[in-house]
Amino acid sequence: MRVTIVGAGAVGMSIAQELLDNEHEVLFIDKATTDERMSRLPRAGWLIGDACEIATLQEAELQTGDVVVAATGDDKANLVVSLLAKTEFGIPRTVARVNNPKNEWMFDESWGVDVAVSTPRLMTALVEEAVSVGDLVRIFDFQQGNASMAGITLPADNPNVGRRVGDIDFPQDTLLVGIIRDARPIGPSVDDALEAHDELLFITTTEAEPHLEAMMRPGQPARHHSGA
Repeated sequence: MRVTIVGAGAVGMSIAQELLDNEHEVLFIDKATTDERMSRLPRAGWLIGDACEIATLQEAELQTGDVVVAATGDDKANLVVSLLAKTEFGIPRTVARVNNPKNEWMFDESWGVDVAVSTPRLMTALVEEAVSVGDLVRIFDFQQGNASMAGITLPADNPNVGRRVGDIDFPQDTLLVGIIRDARPIGPSVDDALEAHDELLFITTTEAEPHLEAMMRPGQPARHHSGA
């Protein structure tokens, strides 16, 4: 996968390192980077320029990429980059960083944003998840449609502990897409059994969230597939 990251600050560098470690191709666009910063990620491509200018994006051959990540510290720049990437270059996927939570309402499909990531919201989610076992935490919203990613830590006394994923009847329009156990991610299969204090990651909807949270709280009855 070819990913273009606009903004080589701490956020952009962290994202790039993860992507490079997973064997993806990364191109940075930054108008004020340094030789020292570029030397820290020699496997990445680097283009010095203003990503809000079409000429820079053309030089980057943006249309050949799969994802654009607008990760600068300027919300206006992130919106402009997302819009240009989507409307002028037909990028399939755009991810934009929201620096000021008051601007979050603008980060939607009208500005070419597929996924808006608010750092304060993510930090709040991590804090809440750490102290509120059994409480559902919405991590981010997908701007296209009514879907969101949510996380919940499974209480030790929930009846779903020890049950196979394939035997659990999750609410409608809800998918278990990841399990974090002992600080390691697991792609769940139907035969994987849930364990106490697993961090469960779901793709779900606003309507399904209350039902999902209810079934994952301590002592709630386990739900079975009708064919189980």
